[in-house]
Parts: sequence; structure tokens; C-alpha cells
Amino acid sequence: MAPPRVMILGAGIAGPALAYWLARHGFRPMVVELAKELRSGGSAIVVKGPAIPTAEKMGIMPQLREVATHATSVSLLDPRGRRILRLPLTSERSPSVELTRSDLSAVLHRTAAGDAEFLFDDTVTAITQDKSGVDVTFRRAAPRRFDLVIGADGVHSTVRRLVFGPEERFTNDLGMYGATVPLEPGALDDPHEMVMLNTPGRMLAVHPSRGKPLAMFTFRGPRTAGYDRHDTALHKRMVAEAYAEVGWRVPELVDAYRNHPVPFFDPLNNVRVDTWSRGRVALLGDAASAVALLGDGSSMAMAGAHTLAQALADHPGDHARAFQVYEAKHRREVDPRHRRTNLIAALMIPRTDRGLAIRNAVGRAVGRATRTTVRETPRTHI
Repeated sequence: MAPPRVMILGAGIAGPALAYWLARHGFRPMVVELAKELRSGGSAIVVKGPAIPTAEKMGIMPQLREVATHATSVSLLDPRGRRILRLPLTSERSPSVELTRSDLSAVLHRTAAGDAEFLFDDTVTAITQDKSGVDVTFRRAAPRRFDLVIGADGVHSTVRRLVFGPEERFTNDLGMYGATVPLEPGALDDPHEMVMLNTPGRMLAVHPSRGKPLAMFTFRGPRTAGYDRHDTALHKRMVAEAYAEVGWRVPELVDAYRNHPVPFFDPLNNVRVDTWSRGRVALLGDAASAVALLGDGSSMAMAGAHTLAQALADHPGDHARAFQVYEAKHRREVDPRHRRTNLIAALMIPRTDRGLAIRNAVGRAVGRATRTTVRETPRTHI
């Protein structure tokens, strides 16, 4: 029998990871990506938790460490830019690795490229399935037939929209927005320190990344009437208005955002889909279960890709059973994270001055505990 053919939409994190594992199990994966090439830049993410054994099995941990960011600590600032407290971001005992999303994507692409077909500058416009396969219509390429289709194309998933329904049915609006813009080298005094400033309902963080710092704006606000996620002028105006009264270096960083041709901007949403599969089509990563603010979406995508590929390999010819096994197992990872979203939001972007004071008190307690642990660690080995 010919190897099963699987079309994966999305070449970010989940797509290449799934393609790698499917190829190892004898499938013929094809990854389709709307962008003309792998995306550059992006926020820092952390490969951690269940993604660590997945990366180790792929043999990519040395590559991830080579492109790790330079950040070793985070400092919380008051509205005047004065340091309130400083916390370590890394531990010698932790196997986790922080790197940019684009660097992780590039490593995964290189690892999968030898065994999977990649098609850039294209997307899917129609999906029609029957009992024996799935017919896929592309915007540019000729139509093709596959055994399975996987949507690994993010929060705004095209596969999910075409097969499961409109986006608004599956997104949970958190009442917050996220925006990022790259800065010039030297924008931070300490290239190993991330700084984070809060005022009620607003956060601004500057991350050193790998020599190309990134400003990250996260703020609370109602959904704007007539909001268009493709309207860059609107996004720039919203950021400028949200941070208009904040001091320190915020005006300078807002100007950097307004002057950039294509800064990132998106409402923060959680994605919840009752079932991750319909017939021969399934969802993976943020398309199935995006969790905002926790910073481990990429790790969940890698772990989910491994789980899905293994389920398909364990149930040859029975995609329905494989999808059930994959979903049941991976939901045990993502569902608890969904439940923690409100707590994380309250800690990262407190609504009030009182909330900020409580968050900072918690941070100081954590800082004292961390310093005590660091001082005591050598004695435990004597």
C-alpha cells in the first residue's frame, strides 16, 4: 500500500514538528504555508515541560541551545522606571530553553525538510472529504487529494474555519490585546536583562532576545467597534492611546511601534473547540487549543504533534480512533492551562493599583525564596 498522504496547513511550530514525526512513521507529509518564507522575529518562547523529551527524541536540543536568548533575569519597574525587584529567568537545574519563536521554527523546519514536502506562498481555499480521502483546493497550486488534513495554522485557522465553522464560535475574548515591535540593538542597557513595567491594565516589557530587543505591549481594553485585524493604522492608534499617560521610556517605545511598517498586533484569545477532529480533518496546536499569556503554546504544539503522530502510527488505517486517542491524551496537558489563564492575567496585568501592590508583594516573596534557595544549594551537596 502507498504511504498515507497528509496535508498540514501551517509551517510555524506544530506543522514542521508533526511532519517530522509523520515521516518517521511512514507517512507522506506535505506542509503548506501562506507566508512566502519562514517568518522572522517574534517573541521569546520557552521550550519546556513535555516539549523537552520531544525535542530530545528529535535530537534538536543542542541546536536549540545554540540559538537561546541572552536573557537571564527579569526586573519589575515602577511607573518611573525604578527597579522594584529582580528575579532570575533561568536555573542551571532546569532543562528548559528560551529562544525566539522564529528560531524554533527554523530548527524544526531544517529537521523536517529532508523528509517532508514544503509549499510556501499558498493556502487552502476549500476542503471536501468523503469516506476515502480529502480533496483540497489551493489558492495557487493545483488541487490534490490526501488521506488526512491537519490544521496547524494558529488562532486564526483557515482549516478550522472551512471545516468546523467561523472563528468567533471557538475563541474566548480575554479583553486584552498584545502588540510587539523589534528595536534597535542597544535598546537595553543590560543585554541579559528583561525589564517589565506595569500600570493598572497595562504592561510593557522589553526583552533582549539575541541582540535584537523586542518591545511587548499587553493591555486591557474592550473590543473596538469595527475592529479589523489587518488594519495596521488602527493597531498603532490603539497602542498609542493605551500608553499615552505612561512615563519612563514608554513614549520612545510607542514611537518605535508607530514607525515600524508591520508591527505585530492581535487580541488575546483562548481557543476552545469541543472536538478536535471532523472526519479525516483534525486540528493541532493553537488552532485547536490556544492558551494566551502562559508562554508555552510552542511547547504544547511540539508535544501535541508527537502525540498525534504516535496515535496515527499506533492505529494504522483507523484515523477516527487515532484522533480520539490524540485528543484524550493531549487535552490532559492543555485543559489545566486554560483554567489558569485568569490567574496569570491578574498577575501579569493587574487591573488596579491594589492589584499591582499585591502582585509586587508576591514577586518580592518569590525573590527572597529564590535567593535563599540559591544560597543554600551548595550546602546540600557537601
